[in-house]
Amino acid sequence: MSFQRVYRRLRYGEPVVVVSGLPRSGTSMMMQMLAAGGVPTITDDLRQADESNPQGYYELERVKELDKGGDTGWIRDARGHAVKIIAYLLRFLPQDLNYRVVFMLRDLDEVLASQAKMLVARGENSESEDERMRRLFAGHLAQSRRLLRDRSCFQSVELQYGAVLSDPEAAARRVADFLGQGLNIRAMTAVVDPDLYRNRAAGDA
Repeated sequence: MSFQRVYRRLRYGEPVVVVSGLPRSGTSMMMQMLAAGGVPTITDDLRQADESNPQGYYELERVKELDKGGDTGWIRDARGHAVKIIAYLLRFLPQDLNYRVVFMLRDLDEVLASQAKMLVARGENSESEDERMRRLFAGHLAQSRRLLRDRSCFQSVELQYGAVLSDPEAAARRVADFLGQGLNIRAMTAVVDPDLYRNRAAGDA
């Protein structure tokens, strides 16, 4: 850890644990793993579990206001807790805090297919320009990864969605090591359901 990051930890205190990534990239699954492992999570349960996320979304509506210039005082109270924040909104987090970011990655074909299926399940229009959405998502990913690298308030670890499902114990240990906490690895592993790996990219079946 760099001197600057050590200094920030001493000055700004315990980090906020952020689970981030593109929509449909496994962020809800990671939040569930953290909750099972012993990390308190901040959610409001307004978005209920459904066919697309049968184990719940673990979302907080206030997060959606980050890019609108609203109150961010609640983030300071989130220190020591985990909260889900999509990749696009990371740039709006106040920089006078520390964040440990678990960043989920997933094949873009799978992300697009999963999102389209979720919209159909909700009875919404799933028609979109996949190539345009692919460019948009790719841009968000690149920008977010640069942000996590360049801003001293962030420390991050990246996990591949498919790899977590294929070896959840290894993923749980990696996250626990990154957070520097004695998490319950067995409980984290137990909540991962490989049967939920739908919309696999070609060649991953």
